[in-house]
Amino acid sequence: MKQASMGEFPFVLVLLLFLCTPIFAVDSLRQVESISDGRTLVSQEGRFELGFFSPGNSKYRYLGIWFKNISVQTVVWVANRCNPIYDMSGSLHFNSSSTNLVLFGQNKTIVWSSTTPTSLEKNQGQKPILMLLDSGNLVIIDEKNRNSETYLWQSFDYPSDTMLPGMKTGFNIRTGHTWLMTAWKSADDPCPIDLTCGMEPHAYPELSIRKGKRIYYRHGPWNGLRFSGTLHLRPNPICDLEFVHDDNEAFFRYFIKVKSIISRIIVNPTTSARERYEWTEAENSWSLYSSAPIDYCDSYGLCGVNGKCVVSSNPVCQCLKGFKPKSQVNWNSLIWAEGCERKTPLVCQNKEKDGFIKFANLKVPDTTNTWVNASMNLKNCRAKCLSNCSCVAYSNTDIREGGSGCVIWFGDLVDIREIPGGGQDVYIRMLASELSRGDHEVKALIFASVGVALSGILLACYFIRWRLCKEKHNRKNQMGGSKEEELELPIFDLSTISTATSNFSDINKLGEGGFGPVYKGKLGDGQEIAVKRLSMNSGQGVNEFKNEVVLIAKLQHRNLVKLLGCCIQEQERLLLYEYMSNKSLDFFIFDPKQAKLLEWPKRFEIICGIARGLLYLHQDSRLRIIHRDLKASNVLLDSELNPKISDFGLAKIFGGDQIEDKTNRVVGTYGYMAPEYVFHGLFSIKSDIFSFGIIVLEIVSGKRNRVFHPEIDTLALTGHAWKLMEEGRAIELLDECLSGSKNLCQVLRCIHVGLLCVQQNPMDRPSMTSIVMMLGSDSSMPQPKKPGYFFETESPQGGHSQSSTTNNATMSVLEPR
Repeated sequence: MKQASMGEFPFVLVLLLFLCTPIFAVDSLRQVESISDGRTLVSQEGRFELGFFSPGNSKYRYLGIWFKNISVQTVVWVANRCNPIYDMSGSLHFNSSSTNLVLFGQNKTIVWSSTTPTSLEKNQGQKPILMLLDSGNLVIIDEKNRNSETYLWQSFDYPSDTMLPGMKTGFNIRTGHTWLMTAWKSADDPCPIDLTCGMEPHAYPELSIRKGKRIYYRHGPWNGLRFSGTLHLRPNPICDLEFVHDDNEAFFRYFIKVKSIISRIIVNPTTSARERYEWTEAENSWSLYSSAPIDYCDSYGLCGVNGKCVVSSNPVCQCLKGFKPKSQVNWNSLIWAEGCERKTPLVCQNKEKDGFIKFANLKVPDTTNTWVNASMNLKNCRAKCLSNCSCVAYSNTDIREGGSGCVIWFGDLVDIREIPGGGQDVYIRMLASELSRGDHEVKALIFASVGVALSGILLACYFIRWRLCKEKHNRKNQMGGSKEEELELPIFDLSTISTATSNFSDINKLGEGGFGPVYKGKLGDGQEIAVKRLSMNSGQGVNEFKNEVVLIAKLQHRNLVKLLGCCIQEQERLLLYEYMSNKSLDFFIFDPKQAKLLEWPKRFEIICGIARGLLYLHQDSRLRIIHRDLKASNVLLDSELNPKISDFGLAKIFGGDQIEDKTNRVVGTYGYMAPEYVFHGLFSIKSDIFSFGIIVLEIVSGKRNRVFHPEIDTLALTGHAWKLMEEGRAIELLDECLSGSKNLCQVLRCIHVGLLCVQQNPMDRPSMTSIVMMLGSDSSMPQPKKPGYFFETESPQGGHSQSSTTNNATMSVLEPR
């Protein structure tokens, strides 16, 4: 064996000393000391760690804080969010002269620094130290007052995308400083994007999510128990909630009562939601505890001014009592942006004659134009509002113990929704002539004139009800005797649709499915529409038509195609949809030229949009819907290439506790149907998840599942993808035109999710809630098992096939429907 020369000993000695040196794991740092890349600070009880890290698939280095005692690295704060260090030369220094924290990168360039605590200049006797607390807060504190909460500087004042227990979200009234959560650009890049969560600095502050300068979702103001529009955020055995609004500051924060529970709130750029997670040790993953927004009515200002959103109604938008649509034509077409106006304008000279109608269980309107007095009672609040011509509504600021405080609104009322079992009472101003006979303010008038007037009202009600029932009966007969629930859906004349489509001209024909053709049209007001026309000789169309009318009219979500109305006249059965200018997803991903227009970031957005739409169908809508024919041609793309799930002709409604059903007539599209559905007629939400997994793999690869022919074997796309993952070559599945994609980690994650969705056993497939979480985080995922139909040599290719089952199977073609 060769002996080491004397010249080699110094290097060996240095190496041994480095390996034997214990990791820097103290919780504090004194002035003049520093931390270099590879060393960390660890909080006293080992809950959090500060050091250098590389996010996701990035090789860049950042200084951050993460949970120390969980297996999945989860970063909660980043110093140099937009100024990465390109190598491992980074070091954090505690400056002795200014008491700043200074982060150096390559060539000793400053990539980040903290602000100078002004209090140090007033008291030179302090001995500041840098400490990482078990709350996750990095603080500069006087060493003599380690247990004090008077910090000279703290990371909690400069949040990233995460809110930890004890952190504030809000603003300092005196200094103007804001505590604002900002989403990461991606899992690889912590630089903030224009998706933020913070407190609106109104007289009556409220929590909101913004996209750029536009409010995207409004939690509402604090009403003593919770934010007005956030029912799930309420006092509970796990959390203590705190809201403070005084002369100095306005903020919200929460505390966890049980020390063993690990919790965090994030702003998720994938879902555009504010989500709270708890760590589940048994599953070694983060579990979604709550999320906002949660449904269609949470879309800010959906119903325009003076409108309210009722998610259980159809349509969801209604004008407030005493108001009417500004444009009845647009309102009938489910275009609500213009909102509503008073039927009769208020007259200032007659303000003493005005009254108020009580609206219960409301998310109160946007508080931009409000006046607040926390000590005024509701009676005086009413008088205050009535005395001001500009006041349109009033309510309590605190709903606890019968209510207290006063808030009054001026101008139009924006972003109101009903929250059954939650919300609060709002009193809206009305002319005396508009006040309902049933309102509490005029009950005396009713009893005084109960005789002839009551008889007249009852007679009128019976007459109106008889007319409505007769009209509904006629529509039922036109629908072919359907006993389905009646709908509040705009009915269009055949002549209107015929004019809009140039008498169903072939020039306007967009395509054809099993039910019949689809035509492009334009209504008289210029709105473009897509018209589905039931074919006269379609054997399956009548039932599918009725099913789609009854079903989709109840559904409202940004990732579902919007049904504008229908026509049931003579022998025609027509459905009117919003027109999707970019056709369907398959038009892009399966065409070599069009595929180049869909770069990876947009493909990922489409995957996430389809996932959100399915989550709504399976869980968040008031019905539980199984689509049963989810495929690339049934995902339409709007002008901005946002995905919208369409074609609910084969969908099924499940009861609240129902998880599975069986059919003797298997319908769907070969290549997208789950094996348990094809061979046994069993369908569930896991059937849709199988179809979703196929679409994900098709979006990634640009290849159809059923016509994919890898040269090496006869596997379908799913089997080929699984084998590539098993061999560590999953990235080879990526569409050739995306070879320059920089976010390969995200691509691999989508392939992984797709393979989890297409596993043979339905019980192995994740739920849509888990899928949305997996797409929006970098948490670990289980390894997928073999996909369904792993060997596919026996099945014919193409759009039509007959499954090997005793069920009567109807398969759809692969073209757009």
